[in-house]
Amino acid sequence: MIIVEQIQEYINTQSEPKRSEMQKLHESILYIMPDSKLWFLDGKDNEGKIVSNPNIGYGVHTIRYANGTTKEFYQIGISANTTGISIYVMGIEDKKFLAETYGKKIGKASISGYCIKFKTLKDIDIKVLEEVIRYINEQKS
Repeated sequence: MIIVEQIQEYINTQSEPKRSEMQKLHESILYIMPDSKLWFLDGKDNEGKIVSNPNIGYGVHTIRYANGTTKEFYQIGISANTTGISIYVMGIEDKKFLAETYGKKIGKASISGYCIKFKTLKDIDIKVLEEVIRYINEQKS
């Protein structure tokens, strides 16, 4: 199955209203990052064991490890979780940046060093989330 089909199948397996909200986020990110590489991570390790929620990824970020090795990963990721939706923002060195820059503007969301988590799109200002995505898209690594 190609990645586009895996992504759509993942979105379609969500119950409403999460399905519609994931679809809206997917379309918004594609609009902001039209030429970005698409990723779909099914949440399973090499042995087929579930280790995380499935993720849809957009763009390319190079992770640099302390031992000098590198790994390609996505810049922006979205994932459904038991209480709502998580947006993963990769490649920000300053772990306080997201919360300090967007925390007061985004609405009712939990923000960590690289994750914005919320229950429903109604709880956040989608324009601020799009601002985050635009910022990360401009920070190509």
